[in-house]
Amino acid sequence: MAKDEMKITRRGLIKSGAAAAGFAALGPSWHPSLGGAPSEDRFRGLRVGITSYSVRRLSLDDAIKATRRLGLSYISLKDFHLPMKSTADQRREVADKVRQAGLKLMGCGVVYMKNDQQEIRNAFEYARDAGIPTIVASPDPQAMPIVDRMVKEFDIRVAIHNHGPEDKNYPTPESVAKAIGGYDSRIGFCIDIDHTTRAGLDPAREIRRYASRLYEMHYRDIDKAASGGKTIEAGRGVIDLVSVFKALLDIRFEYHVALEYEKDEYDPLPGMAESIGYTRGILAVMR
Repeated sequence: MAKDEMKITRRGLIKSGAAAAGFAALGPSWHPSLGGAPSEDRFRGLRVGITSYSVRRLSLDDAIKATRRLGLSYISLKDFHLPMKSTADQRREVADKVRQAGLKLMGCGVVYMKNDQQEIRNAFEYARDAGIPTIVASPDPQAMPIVDRMVKEFDIRVAIHNHGPEDKNYPTPESVAKAIGGYDSRIGFCIDIDHTTRAGLDPAREIRRYASRLYEMHYRDIDKAASGGKTIEAGRGVIDLVSVFKALLDIRFEYHVALEYEKDEYDPLPGMAESIGYTRGILAVMR
């Protein structure tokens, strides 16, 4: 897709009604009372879901209901909904509740890992007990040898999250690449396209560049591509989401594409629904 074509597509989506149609379909198209699960064809095979940080003011039960109301089947948990200091039984109970609701647990985090073996082991036990395949993490650089040992022991992936220009350790995907060089290939990336854009980089290019070890992606739109840029509904901001999703399709991304919506923390559902609708819209018209 040419650059000019992508610009036209982004500008024309709302006017053409594609994104609006996607948004409108979220409510009546599926409800838990209907049984089964919402179709994933709307996302062209991508595993689009949410981070539960997006609904951090909701209880676990309400977070699950919100995810299903959005027509999604995938979720990564933040410790608001499953505390890191929980017991193995509590972790299994929460995981069972999530799965019985028809959701698939894709990850957890962001988990901040100090250079402390016991603390890091607890994070891996947490993921193991809940059946979570990927820990989205921000480990101290000095802790990388411990993380490497735990990945091998538990066979659980670690996706290091870049946090933009304010993060002294992992501002960009390239900084993550430098940190994980020489370590087990199950240690990889969680590329956050907001923070990547604010660091002055093209997130679609970074996705392609690090595709072989990209294990989760966080997305949202922002109002400006600079330090201090704030979350805004997808399609209203400056990130070229068309090129981002084109890159994900091109690399046949099989892990979690998680909406991490930070705006309107006490009432996030309208903005999240609009963002998911826009996502469906751009995928529907993409060639």
